Order: sequence, then structure tokens, then C-alpha cells
Amino acid sequence: MTLVKQNYRSADQLFNEFFNQFPATPGKETGLNKPPVNIHESADAFHVELVAPGLKKEDFKVSVEKDLLTISYEKKTAAETKDQKTHRREFSFNSFKRSFNIDEQIDADKIEAKYDNGVLILSLPKKEEVKAQPKEIAIQ
Repeated sequence: MTLVKQNYRSADQLFNEFFNQFPATPGKETGLNKPPVNIHESADAFHVELVAPGLKKEDFKVSVEKDLLTISYEKKTAAETKDQKTHRREFSFNSFKRSFNIDEQIDADKIEAKYDNGVLILSLPKKEEVKAQPKEIAIQ
């Protein structure tokens, strides 16, 4: 006998899935409002690349609290007409927040960020004592 598992979803779940995943809007990763990130490691630093085209660098916030690196973006806009009676006003709100655990290898005081061609690039330098450690261990 073969058992087939039925996956029942409520109307609310279907509604939320439809509007969160279609249509995918710019700056959203399949509608989940989390831009994609690449993380690379070099000999002296970790590099984080966050793709967020069409945004202004002034609206990004990068912070480190304890061992948590947080990248967030928030932009509120409102279309307003001052010389007419307003019958309809459409607000726009765009935001996201990505957080990453960092360890004691990172020198948090020297983290640098730049926004270029729609990509936020962070450089997280390693502490000097971590850089000085040998990368290979001799087998005895």
C-alpha cells in the first residue's frame, strides 16, 4: 500500500504565498524581501556582497552589536499634493534586514562598506594575530 501525504494549506497561506512570491519585485529574492548575498574569504579579510540595485547608499545602515553584523535598509516615501484636496495617497515603504554572526577573527572597528553599481560591498578585515597564524599544519 502506498501512502500519499496531502499538504493542505489554508486560504490565508495561499493568499500570502501568492502575494509574497508573485510578482517578484526588484530588490527582493523571490518576493521574500531579502536581497541575495555572497560571502568570500581572502587571506586578510571576509568580503560580503549584497545585491540591492536602485537604492540610495544613505538609506543603508550597517551595524555590529556583540557578534552580530546587521545590514538594513529602510525607505519611506509619500506622494503628496499640496495645492489640491487629497482623495487618495499612496505610501511606499521598502525595507529589509540581513544579519550575520561574526566571530573573534574579525576586527569590527575596521569594517568598511561601499555601495557601487547596485552592490553593497563590505570588507571585514581579520585581526592581525589571525593573519599571522600559519595556514598549513605539518603532519608528523
